Amino acid sequence: RDRPGTRPREECLRCMAGQPQGRFELDDGRVVAMAAERIAHTRAGHRAWPARRDAAAAAGVPCEALGDGVSVAVDEWTNCEPDALLNCGEVAAGDAVAAPNPLIVVEVTSPSNSRIDLDTKFIGYFRVPSIRHYLIVHLTKRVVLHHVRRQDGRIESAILGTGALALAPPGIALRIEDLFEG
Repeated sequence: RDRPGTRPREECLRCMAGQPQGRFELDDGRVVAMAAERIAHTRAGHRAWPARRDAAAAAGVPCEALGDGVSVAVDEWTNCEPDALLNCGEVAAGDAVAAPNPLIVVEVTSPSNSRIDLDTKFIGYFRVPSIRHYLIVHLTKRVVLHHVRRQDGRIESAILGTGALALAPPGIALRIEDLFEG
């Protein structure tokens, strides 16, 4: 398809891999530099990783928790990099840059990305058939927006400040408080 000024995902991934520094996403064929993350943002993403890993291990589900740096291929023209994800089923190859079967994606909001997380990525992630849960961790408000795709395809949303969050599938639970500092 003719898309002036854009390039398909595989071509862009090769280009991005050759960059000496910085992080990038691909939005509809355009390479977009990601803003530097604040320490609080990075800490929240790192807290989400062991919470998902430990919950998957406790539930005995065949899933791997992956942190920042692993991407989600939305389509040929779009590649997003969540702050954390849970890949279930097919294990990702060691040289892969995208999770083959992401089930849960987690984004931590920051001043530079909250609008993108709330609309562009929301639409994109739910175009990926394997994704069932999209969690947006809002640091300043200390809430988690949980979007879940139901069996019939409907997307339901909840705003959670405390307590357990059941994520089925894969059949795990997280404590909301574990995603925040202190």
